[in-house]
Amino acid sequence: MSSATAAFLILTAFLTALLSGIFGMAGGLVLMGAMALVLPVSAAFVTHGLLQLVANGWRAVLHRRHIAWPVLWNYALASAVAAAIVAAIGFVPSKPVLFLLLGLVPMLVWVPKSWLQLDASRTPHALVSGFLVTGLNLSAGVAGPLLDIFFVRTSLNRHQIVATKAATQIFSHLAKIVVYGAPLLAIGGGAMPPWWVFALAIPASMLGTTAGGWVLDRLSDANFKRWTAWIVTAIGLFYLWKAWEIWF
Repeated sequence: MSSATAAFLILTAFLTALLSGIFGMAGGLVLMGAMALVLPVSAAFVTHGLLQLVANGWRAVLHRRHIAWPVLWNYALASAVAAAIVAAIGFVPSKPVLFLLLGLVPMLVWVPKSWLQLDASRTPHALVSGFLVTGLNLSAGVAGPLLDIFFVRTSLNRHQIVATKAATQIFSHLAKIVVYGAPLLAIGGGAMPPWWVFALAIPASMLGTTAGGWVLDRLSDANFKRWTAWIVTAIGLFYLWKAWEIWF
């Protein structure tokens, strides 16, 4: 791996963790696309999973007093079921399909809330969330906008939303590491970045998460929700263009 690629991965880890630390999403979406630009698909999934596991895990630790624990445990149970099914199928998307999915996922933020009466604080909905979000995470690499649909109708405040979503994504990213990492280990690691890239990217990710929490404290709930939708939409449009470029 070239030094330029390594520097790109480390800087991206910091910036995307900063973005997720503020909005609870979008950072993972950007990071997945960045990984796919410079790595093979399976290696991109595992690298993304490792970095996002740290970013989400650290964010969950920082905001642990705000986590809605019943939501988390229900999500984790369904997440394990989804991971087992995807592993059995053995699906690995091509790069154009991956960018297409990355472009379509953000458009879920514009689904009219009146169409769906979902609330992650209700046990059945938390279970459905864990299954669907993890399944999408294992297909497109990210699923933040889908996860968000299960939280917009809850009575949770912005700190509880960010903390609980971060905690749930620990399980989704663990599933990604296991499902895509096991085949890579069988062939000697594939095109994974060297260990020292992770040694630098992980603290960079933690630093970005901490800085994002500082910004979050200074946002209002209204601005928090409005900016999230527009940011992920812009990212999605870029990925749709990228899919078109690769295909044609």
